[in-house]
Amino acid sequence: MSVKKGLIFGLLFGFLALGYIAMQRATPAHKEERIYKAIKVYSPYQLEKRMGGLTIINTQTGDKEKPSAAEVLHRLDELDKEWGKSHLRVDGSDLLILGENNQTIVKIFIQGEKEREFLRSFYGI
Repeated sequence: MSVKKGLIFGLLFGFLALGYIAMQRATPAHKEERIYKAIKVYSPYQLEKRMGGLTIINTQTGDKEKPSAAEVLHRLDELDKEWGKSHLRVDGSDLLILGENNQTIVKIFIQGEKEREFLRSFYGI
């Protein structure tokens, strides 16, 4: 193989590697679908479509955040984690969702160790 071909293949491989790394950074954290959907119903943060992209709205206060398109899902995850630390509690095999005055709004059954591990790693509870 000549030096030119080696250089072309090297550059091609470098660009592919950089593209793969960029895609991995841009994707949000993996979530256990069943329990995340059940929790998301009670989360005050919602996404709203707008002409310039997506806006994160706090439904309790009406505050809006307009992060860039690359950051919107990561920022939504950060806000959900913050909210979850103060409003979620594990009690045995149940997940309790708490209101503003620490009253229990709903109990969600934790079905398996994967869901328990997701709660530990994502919400820190």
